[in-house]
Amino acid sequence: MNKQPNSHFCFICGVKNVAGVQVRFYETHADDGSPEILARFSGQPIHQGYPGRMHGGVLTGILDETLGRAINYGAGEQVETWGVTANLDMRFLLPVPLDAELTARGRITKENRRLFEGSGEVYLPDGRVAVAAMGKFLKMPLDAISDADPTALGWRIYPDQERSG
Repeated sequence: MNKQPNSHFCFICGVKNVAGVQVRFYETHADDGSPEILARFSGQPIHQGYPGRMHGGVLTGILDETLGRAINYGAGEQVETWGVTANLDMRFLLPVPLDAELTARGRITKENRRLFEGSGEVYLPDGRVAVAAMGKFLKMPLDAISDADPTALGWRIYPDQERSG
């Protein structure tokens, strides 16, 4: 599996954001061989909604980024096209515990020149789907979104042992 980049302070993937989820993203394949993004994470008490459960907004953010990153499959650190959320539909099926190693998966289901659609899920440790999402994303270059320099934001591939700090 190839690892995708993280940044310094993004709430979802920021390796230096002490309040963030510090999700690690990888490129893999679905059972049918199609490209898929795999996210690994563990909710901490700071991500709590109901006692002992991850907040639905945090889970929404994780799936939003997992689906949005699907357009960057194979780009490494040199991302040219970014997925900007136009619509995101969520289904919360089961409670999601804190302090458990969880996974999310996301993939592109439809694509044209300007947009792509994706679907994804958050899986509990026992393999059951806890949250499902479907979204529509605009394809945009970074300079149309922000004037930030990705290198200055810490956008690079970090070995897993460097993910916090």
